[in-house]
Amino acid sequence: MAQQVLPQSMRVPRFAGNGKIDFVEKAVPTPGTGQLLIEVKANAICGTDREQFYHGSQVTPGHEATGIVAAAGPDTHIALGTPGVIFLMDYCGQCRSCSQGFTNQCLHKRGDMGFNKDGGYGSYELVNENIFFPIADDVPLTDATLLLDIMGTGGHVIKRSKLVHPDITSLVVTGAGPIGLAVLAMAKLVLGEDIPVLISDVSEYRLQLAEQLGGRPIRLKETTLREGARKHGLTTVDLAVDSSGKGAARQDALQLLAQRGVLVCVGHGEDLHLQVSADLISTERAVLGSEYFGYREIANNLELLRQHRAYLRQIITHTYHVSEIAQGFDLFFQGKTGKVVIEQ
Repeated sequence: MAQQVLPQSMRVPRFAGNGKIDFVEKAVPTPGTGQLLIEVKANAICGTDREQFYHGSQVTPGHEATGIVAAAGPDTHIALGTPGVIFLMDYCGQCRSCSQGFTNQCLHKRGDMGFNKDGGYGSYELVNENIFFPIADDVPLTDATLLLDIMGTGGHVIKRSKLVHPDITSLVVTGAGPIGLAVLAMAKLVLGEDIPVLISDVSEYRLQLAEQLGGRPIRLKETTLREGARKHGLTTVDLAVDSSGKGAARQDALQLLAQRGVLVCVGHGEDLHLQVSADLISTERAVLGSEYFGYREIANNLELLRQHRAYLRQIITHTYHVSEIAQGFDLFFQGKTGKVVIEQ
């Protein structure tokens, strides 16, 4: 495909702070050696965009982007017109972590797209070729955003937990936001459709969506985590995943674990306090962190998405054109959505 004639400038959303988004003109960048210019088609809103939405950003946010290769610099190999997704972390590809596939733990990371490099709410995004994952055109690019924080982050949680507990038969998820819903969905796909997945929240909208995905809701406005679990026939669980970032949720989840149980913290935020002897040694429980996912994990998730797209697509509840991005953010942070995708 011949390189298309690109505009010299683009109108991009500017996160001014205090929940205000306006638009400014930015130059369309030219890809250098090893770089691709991606014409963005969709970018999903994430809870970690909260800081930029309320406190402003010097760069264009957006770290769950999909798009098409519009231009390529020297020493690149992906053809123009190729659709794909953009990995958040601009990993070096050479350090100890990267050489073993732990690109989410890169020791010499060059940046984070949408946080300190311009991201996916703009019309075009400049990336190093190694963080662009090509996909075929059989998956719509709005749906392909599911490969990132939903399937990627959610699936990585399950992968981490199985390192120390390969025979998980039950789990609880604290927080039914997009990441909590992601863990629920990936648990059903990876651990088995019949596995009981309890999920707690105060948002009735999100709990109903969780139930639609096969979760067993615990309504924290009406009951405690422990009592909610008992109502669903469980007194302990093998796996607890905290996506809320709340200290109280982590504590309650830890106390619900069975022997050999695993608590995985995926939501950044508050502290966890534990008694080493009672909470860890005598019960052989484990507490793990889970940060994003590895680039190589996208390939397996792409096959899962092809097989289960109708099921996973339920997590995307709203789409907005980029001109309506402020409305999308307002609704998202009211807790009245699943995943919200901003389209170009």
